[in-house]
Amino acid sequence: MSEISKIAMSRTWAEIDLDALEHNVKILRGLLRNGAKFLGVCKANAYGHGMLAVARKLQECGADMLAVASVAEGIELRENGVTIPILCLGQSDPELAELICKYGITQAVEDFENAKLLSQRAIEINRKVKIHVKIDTGMGRIGFFWDKHDHKAATEIAELCKLPGLDAEGIFTHFADADEPHYTESQIEKFNDALETLSKLGVTFRISHAAASVGVLKYPHAHFNMGRFGLVLYGYESTENGNEGSNLGLRPVMTVKSRISAVRKLPANYTVSYGRTCKLSRDSLIAVLPIGYADGFPRILSNKANVKIHGKICPIVGRVCMDMMMADVTDIANSGESVKAGDIAVIFDEELVKDDARKANSIIHEILSQVLPRVTRVYVENTNLRFKA
Repeated sequence: MSEISKIAMSRTWAEIDLDALEHNVKILRGLLRNGAKFLGVCKANAYGHGMLAVARKLQECGADMLAVASVAEGIELRENGVTIPILCLGQSDPELAELICKYGITQAVEDFENAKLLSQRAIEINRKVKIHVKIDTGMGRIGFFWDKHDHKAATEIAELCKLPGLDAEGIFTHFADADEPHYTESQIEKFNDALETLSKLGVTFRISHAAASVGVLKYPHAHFNMGRFGLVLYGYESTENGNEGSNLGLRPVMTVKSRISAVRKLPANYTVSYGRTCKLSRDSLIAVLPIGYADGFPRILSNKANVKIHGKICPIVGRVCMDMMMADVTDIANSGESVKAGDIAVIFDEELVKDDARKANSIIHEILSQVLPRVTRVYVENTNLRFKA
């Protein structure tokens, strides 16, 4: 173990199980229809798991493509040994065309004006930009608005595909509510209509993709020829609404841990932390944990969330501070088990993350992705622990 790992594991760290990631990739690839490509989503620091290590592992596992949110993320991957195709999902300034080409990034294009500017810039630098055309079938965010009764978008896309300097490799859409079958089926219908209409205009694409994570699990007919895997890669089949997935046997990849820095005896009626929002109802034993909202633990979970110490659920008491929070370990002590400085508390695991998402009125994606960089990632692979940037 490196010195950095030792230092990190004296405070707060995230253990990232790359063996679990590989296990999940094998399961998820088996869901795809024959010949469909596998895209792993690495944006937002790989949902908090560490973009570089995750991307390298996905490449090692045979992923066909990775997805990022920005050109900067794509460049970081390229500069750190990632060679497989990278799709930038976010719209980028056409002035970045030279960098996009230099680093071999595929760019999503969501409107005709942006496509024209990108084409012009590509001509100026005498290069071709590989693109995936985004169709808005019901998300209402970005993309060519698709109306089955008015094919204006089809005309624009056909014209776009003829622009010099662009290589229209792919076309895609994104489901707004994969938990709701009726609406999702309407999006699939629109996307199929787009493919058929464009084909009649002589426009076809080498890659078409629509389903991401839950969409891949629930709508096999929407795999087209590539599936996008985000949250499920990291071991969670739960949907945004808290429903469970298909019990595929996925393994959560991240566990956040913190080492107790102090244990204090406090009397009944004593108040804990800022704002005095918690008054102790009994003489209590309180463990101080060196993790706070500056590490990515949501302050909104003050007096709501739990952690695990010695395998037992312990409630967070008082407001979460910038660098610390407190947990009530009285019941553990009352059971005859000691709790002392240096003991490990589990902050996030599969059970706690799901519970935190519900209590924060949020989603698992947010809880995971906001674990901040100062929480050192310690990677587990072949049962070995190691630090990796």
